[in-house]
Amino acid sequence: MKKGLLATALATTLMMASTAQAADYVIDTEGAHASIEFRVSHLGYSFVAGRFNTFEGDFSFDSSKIAAAKVNVTINTTSIDSNHAERDKHLRSPDFLNTAKFPTATFESTSVDDKGDGNFVLNGNFTLNGVTKPLAIEAKAIGEGSDPWGGYRAGFTGTTEFALKDYNIKMDLGPASSHVSLNLVVEGMRK
Repeated sequence: MKKGLLATALATTLMMASTAQAADYVIDTEGAHASIEFRVSHLGYSFVAGRFNTFEGDFSFDSSKIAAAKVNVTINTTSIDSNHAERDKHLRSPDFLNTAKFPTATFESTSVDDKGDGNFVLNGNFTLNGVTKPLAIEAKAIGEGSDPWGGYRAGFTGTTEFALKDYNIKMDLGPASSHVSLNLVVEGMRK
């Protein structure tokens, strides 16, 4: 009888351990605790910097199993903001983001390489201007814990860079302006 109870308890424990999952979070864009900023060289003389004001996403994360994390983000490309209305109009045109035809960009993770100490590489498929290509984001877990409103939050930073021509962006401002870098700040609220 005791062996049967022990076997049942062990089986239940193993089943619970195998079904334990990462917590699910929604990215806190409503509270403006997340940002997607870009920077690109302007003719090799200076930089144009800006941000996407509207995006949404979610992620699953367990700090003890970083390699199991998953992320999905959708960016409203019409919300591009470089602090210059005429330039933003040009950035929305077919020369750059072609937002009339492709009003969103997306990132969906495919794998995570845990580098230790909260550092990881988030691999995924990035779709921009109607083109989908693999993209790697160098990321770091900043922290997690309870907030003053009874919720639980987790935060990260990330950076990546890609060639504009890889996403069929036609405007060519020379070799110094061929790549764009993204800086990401993500704070999620546990669902």
